[in-house]
Amino acid sequence: MMAVSAMDIIENLNKEDQDKVSYFVRLLLNQSKYQAFKKEIGLRREEIQQGKTLTHEEIWDQMNV
Repeated sequence: MMAVSAMDIIENLNKEDQDKVSYFVRLLLNQSKYQAFKKEIGLRREEIQQGKTLTHEEIWDQMNV
C-alpha cells in the first residue's frame, strides 16, 4: 500500500468537507496553543491560594516607578 499525504487527501475533498477539516484542525491547534497559558494560570492560582502575591508597592518598586 502506498502512503498518501494528508494534504493529498484534503485536496480531493469537496469544499464543504475541506472546511470541516479546517475547523477541527483549528480547534486542535488552539488547544495546544493555549496549553502553556493554562499551565501558567494554574500555577498563579496556586500562588494566590498560598498568599504568594505582590502588593501594589512591591509591583511599583519592581517597575522603578
